[in-house]
Amino acid sequence: MMRTVEVLLVIVIITGAFIISSFYAVLPQPRRVSPINLRRLALTTLQTLDTDHDLSLTAFKPSDDSSWANLEIALSACLPPNIVYNLTVYDVLSSYATLYSVYKSMSNVQNLGVGSDASSYLVASSNVTFQFTPEKIGGGVTLYILNCSDANGWWITGYTAQKFAEDLNTLLSPYFQNTIMVQDTTQLAKILNGIPLKNESLQNAVVINTFGEAVPIPGNYCLGGDHQSEGYEPHYDPVPPMTFNYTRYCYTLGKITRQFNWTWASVVGYPFYYVSNTQVFANDQNTYGIYGMQKVYQGGLNAFLQGMDNQNYAYNSQLPTVNTTSIIAHLSTTTQYYCNYYGIYPTLYQTSTRALNGSILYTTYHLNVTTYIFDPVGNQIAGAVYRNITKASGGFLALGLTRTPDIRLTALGLLCDYKPNLQPSDPTASGTSKLVILQLGQVGGV
Repeated sequence: MMRTVEVLLVIVIITGAFIISSFYAVLPQPRRVSPINLRRLALTTLQTLDTDHDLSLTAFKPSDDSSWANLEIALSACLPPNIVYNLTVYDVLSSYATLYSVYKSMSNVQNLGVGSDASSYLVASSNVTFQFTPEKIGGGVTLYILNCSDANGWWITGYTAQKFAEDLNTLLSPYFQNTIMVQDTTQLAKILNGIPLKNESLQNAVVINTFGEAVPIPGNYCLGGDHQSEGYEPHYDPVPPMTFNYTRYCYTLGKITRQFNWTWASVVGYPFYYVSNTQVFANDQNTYGIYGMQKVYQGGLNAFLQGMDNQNYAYNSQLPTVNTTSIIAHLSTTTQYYCNYYGIYPTLYQTSTRALNGSILYTTYHLNVTTYIFDPVGNQIAGAVYRNITKASGGFLALGLTRTPDIRLTALGLLCDYKPNLQPSDPTASGTSKLVILQLGQVGGV
């Protein structure tokens, strides 16, 4: 019983001591225990004022515009009553001597005191669009896109060659000094003979064949045309049936590619497998019902590479230039990096049934891969840019994908190889931006 009484007395004594000490204790003010983060509050306030771009729009209006009064009212409404402020808008100058100049200032107090803090916010003019300006490849390289109205394409499922050409023009023309659509095989014949179409430079040009496995052929390069005036001779090759074959034309294209240091781009399938001219071959079809073309077979690609390597022409349709087994090709690490740089995003995995064989490289045609668009699968290269390592002249982009072409891959292959820079707009250029600084202080009691 005595133990119980003792415990109760102890509890009463301790409780009384706690009540008495609490009565006389001086507790800190709530704002000292949990102070306002003025810098964070300033930034949040600026972001709130610019939610509907009101702050950005007002910052570029004349200093006596009525919008400033509305902004001041909105600013006061955003802040607690014991918070004082100073909001200053600066012009951003391009001069190195003076970077900022005061444009407009507003405040609800003369002195913010020593306990103030501030946040900054950069606003852009609504009349200025920030963008990246592409660097011109090589300083003055011409892009030729074959858009021949008198030719038909093959393995460009989902496209016509003309639509393909139009989309490539939109995507790639900003990177070239001149972009020229070759509208028919007559114009093609001119550039093959070194005649510019619009006073452009033919040297170092890029030529994109949008016709897939077919390549347009001018009429005077066909059997019965005036071959001598074009420096081109008819040629019979032992391809069943024993008829005139156009591998010699593909050889000529390779020679011209080397002569002018062109980069020739084949966008899908087996390169140079057909030639097409809807007038000359009006009654000829590729055995799949597409008229206006004739088969060249495997020898077309071999002949082109012979010409680009400055070898003597020798017909051979049996070299294992292209693998026809199906593989899944993955974009290379380099290509994926430039996807982000140029903002072009194709599918990471593609099906290829016309991958070039690695045998075309060093020993056979003295080629070196300067850009792998896809990682090789064994000895199969689904997409790459090749350049001659001995003559140092001429390039060849080949995408051995299946049927449906992807203009993004053609564009990426060229951009990865040439690597033009993107110049961003200058956000600090005079007249394009203003710097807004909101400084806050705290006054009053709790």
